[in-house]
Amino acid sequence: MKILGIESSCDETSAAVVEDGRKILSNVVASQVEEHKLYGGVVPEIASRRHCEAISGVTRKALDDAGIGISDIDAVAVTYAPGLIGALLVGVNFAKGLAMSGGRPLVPVHHLRAHIAANYITSPELEPPFLCLVVSGGHTHIINAAGYTDLRVLGRTRDDAAGEAFDKAARAMGMPYPGGVEMDKVAEGGRPDAFKLPRPSVDGAPLDFSFSGLKTNIINIIHNAAQRGEELSVPDLAASFRNAVVDCLMRNFMAAAEQTGAKKLVTAGGVSANSLLRRRLAGECKKRGFELFMPRLSLCGDNGAMVASQGYYEFMAGHTAGYDLNACAEMPVGQNA
Repeated sequence: MKILGIESSCDETSAAVVEDGRKILSNVVASQVEEHKLYGGVVPEIASRRHCEAISGVTRKALDDAGIGISDIDAVAVTYAPGLIGALLVGVNFAKGLAMSGGRPLVPVHHLRAHIAANYITSPELEPPFLCLVVSGGHTHIINAAGYTDLRVLGRTRDDAAGEAFDKAARAMGMPYPGGVEMDKVAEGGRPDAFKLPRPSVDGAPLDFSFSGLKTNIINIIHNAAQRGEELSVPDLAASFRNAVVDCLMRNFMAAAEQTGAKKLVTAGGVSANSLLRRRLAGECKKRGFELFMPRLSLCGDNGAMVASQGYYEFMAGHTAGYDLNACAEMPVGQNA
């Protein structure tokens, strides 16, 4: 079964064809990163306009790369939530038109479910149940995946997502957008114990995260040093901040594994490309005897292949939509469309 997946939730326009949820036949991504660098972050209005300009060509190339036409597609899957509402609407309306013109079923896909599904492509042997840490620019969740479409949130951030904290702290350190990627590179040359930073926790909710205070702490260190005319080591600062964020992620994820008895652990989302997080997860899971699954780096960011992969499982579960499907800026990961 061939699924065409369309992704436009933020600043990547992507389309892909995936067979049986596991095999990529094509995956085309048009990134807007260079343009948004001018503004230090994603400008929603610009993102929406660029999606409008790119989506038709990106989809055509995805079909051409797969060597098929729309008549060879079994269903059209599209990210409908969560994300930037204007950006999502471009993908949703294009997918609706494509499904209608081609007489194909329309499959709505939750963005976080799609990120998790990137692991089904990387590791075809992976099957639920498993415990998943989803970390991205907008989301930080610990999810118990009982099935492909049966997901329950065990913990989540109460404020900033881990990726958002990385980006904002990196910007304060003078790094270009996307800051999290740049910080990861710079931190490799720094000392992770150079600055004493807090490891915030949420009272009464040990699996929840809070990163806003940690982000504010690092910004205050930078501002105070500037006021005193002191020069800080950016590599040391980056390494210390990265270490603190990863400590928080590891602490809660391992606590969730102990609480649930899970032996199969998965990570997903843009921050799952973070080199320290990947090393720490690999080492801790090996020590504890856990199976660990991580998406390959090319599938950590937003892409159509992950949407098509999850779209296959949504379609098999009977989760299709009519042509009145709307986009949603916010949507719980456990809620079906």
